[in-house]
Amino acid sequence: MKDRFRPEQRRDLLRRGFSRRDFARLAALMTAGAALPFYNEAALAQGLSADRRMPADAIKLNANENPMGPCPEAVEAIQKLVPLGGRYLYNETFAFMDVMAESVGLPRDHVMAFAGSSDPLHRVVLAFTGPRKSFVVADPGYEAGQRAAEFVGARTIKVPLRKDWSHDVRAMAAADPEAGVIYVCNPNNPTGSVTTREEIEYLVENKPKDAVILLDEAYIHLSTTAEPGTPMVASDKDVIVLRTFSKLYGMAGLRAGAALGRPDLLLKIRGYAAGALPATGMVGAIASLRAKGLVESRRKIITEIREETVGWLKKKGFDVIPSEANMIMIDVHRPGREVNQALKQHKIYVGRSWAALPNHIRVTIGTHDEMARFRSAFGRVMNV
Repeated sequence: MKDRFRPEQRRDLLRRGFSRRDFARLAALMTAGAALPFYNEAALAQGLSADRRMPADAIKLNANENPMGPCPEAVEAIQKLVPLGGRYLYNETFAFMDVMAESVGLPRDHVMAFAGSSDPLHRVVLAFTGPRKSFVVADPGYEAGQRAAEFVGARTIKVPLRKDWSHDVRAMAAADPEAGVIYVCNPNNPTGSVTTREEIEYLVENKPKDAVILLDEAYIHLSTTAEPGTPMVASDKDVIVLRTFSKLYGMAGLRAGAALGRPDLLLKIRGYAAGALPATGMVGAIASLRAKGLVESRRKIITEIREETVGWLKKKGFDVIPSEANMIMIDVHRPGREVNQALKQHKIYVGRSWAALPNHIRVTIGTHDEMARFRSAFGRVMNV
């Protein structure tokens, strides 16, 4: 396949360490879209949080989903749209970007719509890393970006979280003078811990010259202390912010999200896939953004259920990493995989463990009833 890169794209690829022999392969990659082995949610979940053998009556606390689902306003908007589903309905995507831009206080050209936030996460890694440009991430942290980095031959540098579980921004800034992307998930996945605005601003101001800060705010609506990175985007910093409607908004299966950044940065990630976005996700996202008090009410519900579970675990002698998200990491005092498998025998499916925290398990916050069943099964498995 002959590549169709513009001269400036060719120069960028060479700067990132790709050879001219790589150009045709990269051109094919840019047309592959969701067929890429790391690109879609199913590929991400394979061997991680998905389990085909999960019983229909299982309690699913393994993927940081929101069991409340879409808000009533979103459901109504989606139902009205379904009869029109034979059309591509591009205007719904344009309308979503308008509403999203207004909601975050950014110009319309600083917003790009996506089906969730995993898609733009991968695109940023593909667009800004390479054989000479590394990908820097916290440890433990969300692994999706590393898969994309491996695909293009970029080195991944893992920087341990601090003792307070925040990102060690000074170590991340100094990790590699040739870093292409420095990824910060705030609140962090899997720990739910928060890194302050001041620390993130330090990272932005002290990063390597050509690096892009990728600020993943998938869980920010669930936090009371995490501050959004949109002011840095408005100030035209080298920052791309990711937002999703999969978590607090309860739309994981409907797919809606956005990347927020300077137009020139967004232009570089545009070409790595193509196609219409799900109009149901777009109208559901619009309705969710317009729903009065939705974020505050849902944050309160999830926080109350989380703290009830954390309180019970601490009384039973188990440490929990302080979280401001819809998941917790529990120190189970033995290999987390063992506990994960034991809970499955009680039809409780929890998240995975990380190499940096092998004796922890990640548990998504479900409903009151689901967490009561989790506590009951956890007590039996752990003999407490």
